[in-house]
Amino acid sequence: MKVGIVGSGLVGSTAAYALVMRGVGREIVLVDKNEARAAAEADDIRHAVPFAHALEVRSGDYADLSGCRAVVLCAGVGQKPGETRLQLLRRNAAVFREVVPAVLRHAPDAVIVVATNPVDVMTHLAARFAADAGAPPGRVFGSGTTLDTARFRTLLGTFCGVDSHHVHGHVIGEHGDSEVLTWSLVSVGGMSLDAFVELRGLDLSEPARATIDEKVRRAAYTIIGGKGATYYGIGCALARIVDAVLHDQRSILTVCAPAPDVLGVKDVTVSLPRLVGGAGVLETFPLPLNATEQAQLRTSARVIRGALDELDRPDPNPG
Repeated sequence: MKVGIVGSGLVGSTAAYALVMRGVGREIVLVDKNEARAAAEADDIRHAVPFAHALEVRSGDYADLSGCRAVVLCAGVGQKPGETRLQLLRRNAAVFREVVPAVLRHAPDAVIVVATNPVDVMTHLAARFAADAGAPPGRVFGSGTTLDTARFRTLLGTFCGVDSHHVHGHVIGEHGDSEVLTWSLVSVGGMSLDAFVELRGLDLSEPARATIDEKVRRAAYTIIGGKGATYYGIGCALARIVDAVLHDQRSILTVCAPAPDVLGVKDVTVSLPRLVGGAGVLETFPLPLNATEQAQLRTSARVIRGALDELDRPDPNPG
């Protein structure tokens, strides 16, 4: 099974490395405008294969994506000094306007997974461009809040003194400042979070929850402040998503995908628990949120819809 990764920067190359370490697929192709970078990353990762799983890792161009079951989009441009968020969005939209049709031209049956930030907006655009190229709904989705959910589970696991694999809870909405931690639905080892902390004699009062919330919400800022970028967590999240696609695992993951309506906000892309398999997003599951979480999700959806509305307005400075 063949996987393509467009964009061989820190996120794309780390995703490829994570695929090798997990043994996902049989062939990985790195595509990048900077061909020398893609070739160097492919060589470096390929040299790790004898210590992991038998995969072929190489660089190539869009034609080499032929036969891919999944293609991960990590391509994008960096923010220039003095550039606004909207200007950056417009430039990344221009990149995707070329990249998405090029991918589908050579890999028409591939599931496309978007990782480029802001991932909610970029996924919405990628799905739009893919639909224009004839791709069916559900075949394009983004990494969304899969990483945020992992951060939430990690911190709760540490607080509760248990392996994070036994902590179940979701972060939904925007992959960003307005994301929603679904505290009311968290379970630990089959017990509600409130019941578990009471049993263990732990103090998870509002100040403790606020601390965890802040650490989840600000994690990227903290990591970027310390080392300049985040890539290990998202690289592993992407490998997990690709694994679900390649093996049609029917996994429930908090990925982002276009939705016609989210609590009254029309035509918006947010992260929600979704069934992910060989054909991409198969189903979206509504959550029984409490009133506070519903209001937060509606606000988060409006943030993303606002960014899309800004982007859809004519560019006053097209040059």
